[in-house]
Amino acid sequence: MIGWGILGTGFISDTVAAAIRQSPGSRLAAVAGRDLARAEAFSARFGGEKAYGDAAEMLADPSVDVVYVGLPNHVHHEAVAAAARGGKAVLSEKSLSVDMEKSQALVEAVATNDVFFVEGLMYLAHPLIARFVEILRDGRLGTVKSIHANYAADIWQVVNPHGRGTLYNLGCYPVSLLQLAVQTVGGEGAFRDRSQTATGTISAHDGNVSEAALVVRFANGILATVQTAETYGMYPEFIVVGDKGSLRFLDNPWLPQAGASRLLFTGFDGTSEEIVVESDTDAFLHQVRMVERSLAAGRRQAERPSPRPADSIEIMEMLTAWEADIRRVPG
Repeated sequence: MIGWGILGTGFISDTVAAAIRQSPGSRLAAVAGRDLARAEAFSARFGGEKAYGDAAEMLADPSVDVVYVGLPNHVHHEAVAAAARGGKAVLSEKSLSVDMEKSQALVEAVATNDVFFVEGLMYLAHPLIARFVEILRDGRLGTVKSIHANYAADIWQVVNPHGRGTLYNLGCYPVSLLQLAVQTVGGEGAFRDRSQTATGTISAHDGNVSEAALVVRFANGILATVQTAETYGMYPEFIVVGDKGSLRFLDNPWLPQAGASRLLFTGFDGTSEEIVVESDTDAFLHQVRMVERSLAAGRRQAERPSPRPADSIEIMEMLTAWEADIRRVPG
């Protein structure tokens, strides 16, 4: 069994700990938080073995094989680097970080210490996304011409003000799926070969981007639009259009659950097909299983569709350029 150590005792760590507990291939070896009593309570709630009030002590624990970083995104780079120096595999919550300097430092620390790393875009480990990739490859869409994505949720009251707003809280989801789609149909490097322009709104509440829109033209001819907002909704949408038909998610692609998830293909010849993907569990347990498989195979990065470090960097490049555009033109 893989021994997990969890850094941070917030709500997202609860979700990951529950997934670890469900997997027969994993155990919760340790939890670390600033408040030892809270870490002990967290550990007891999920059947953990140890609790620490200091992260360094947990990272030195030989029973911990892989560290889940459930801390705020603006400190991800520090926590990942510390875990990597300790020789631990790492699953770090999205977003990778909040700027390119910290993001590059994170992936360099992982590479220097030669440890497994994956960004916690958990939905990419769900079989729904594997089926999505298969459809993009099977030719029924023809040549992909456009992609539209939107993710809005009314979460502004509870977000971390140091997290830099909706782009990194929510926008990372549609951007990561856009990156996967463009890479799937265009090959490695296709996502970076683009021009983009953006606009958005700066919140008076915390000075972060609260609503944003992006238009992208890829060199292979694909046009894309992406929108995100943390001030209204729950509204997920992702549509791929080719010259033979369209493919859309009928359920939230970024929070796929156990049971049935659905895609809809609509051909321009009048045909249509609802594609149902069955799963025995949700995306978080699939993510735990993905880490287990990766470590068992001795990999230093996940296999696609889950993000490799280079994919996570490409996602951050789009997000940070998007933010820079917005801040150049006050909204």
